[in-house]
Amino acid sequence: MYPRLFQVGHLFLPTYGVLVASGLIVGLLVTVRLGQRQGIHVDRMWNMGLVAILAGIVGSKVLYLLTTWQEHPGQPLNLFSLDTLQSGGVFSGGLLLSIGVCYWYAARHKMPKLKTADSFAPGIAIGHAIGRLGCFAAGCCYGKPTMLPWGVTFTNPLAQWAGTPLGIRLHPTQIYEFLAELVLFLFLIWIFRHRHFEGEISAAYLFLYGVARYFLEFLRADPDRGSMFGGVMSATQFIALLLVVGGGVMWILCPRPQAAIRARIATPA
Repeated sequence: MYPRLFQVGHLFLPTYGVLVASGLIVGLLVTVRLGQRQGIHVDRMWNMGLVAILAGIVGSKVLYLLTTWQEHPGQPLNLFSLDTLQSGGVFSGGLLLSIGVCYWYAARHKMPKLKTADSFAPGIAIGHAIGRLGCFAAGCCYGKPTMLPWGVTFTNPLAQWAGTPLGIRLHPTQIYEFLAELVLFLFLIWIFRHRHFEGEISAAYLFLYGVARYFLEFLRADPDRGSMFGGVMSATQFIALLLVVGGGVMWILCPRPQAAIRARIATPA
């Protein structure tokens, strides 16, 4: 819709970059605040947040390069062209690498792993939600054609850098995911205030985001997420299923305080 906030000569400020950066800042502030409320050292939370952001950028870029490898037959160096390096990447790749790196960081610095994960989950959700508004402004991550009244039509030629078709009404998948992430953020904050055990928030995030992303993928039309099992599902859908399974297993295996268990048993059905 509005790929550039303003432009002076050849210099311009991309709306996508501004909103993604804003999402990272807001998400990190939320994460640090929640960690502080749980008694986690503030400096460690800031440092881990910055490490998670760097890992997210690298992971999203690596998965993007892997899923677009077949688009450059005979010209592998095109994968490292300026246009490719300026692309946003695939979020699920960044999420997986961030989880791994943050686990390593928490273990190295003897941080409470489940409490730390619970602090990060709402921040990831709200940061990702804001970032999806950037996708909508740039035209990337676009949906399939639709005749629904809330379909959007991109007309700005700058949107074609992401391959977005112009003049065709499309599903606003960026807005769908923004709304899903916003609702998820509010739900996670509610759980944070009423949680029964450590790990509950992060497990809920993995499970619910995985479910939402799996079904949203059916409405996506951009080809940058690869395919698996002969085109049965996209690579992102496969990762979403892993998140669902991982969140479910985490929910089951997280230790429950005995007092909370006894209270649940004593509560009449």
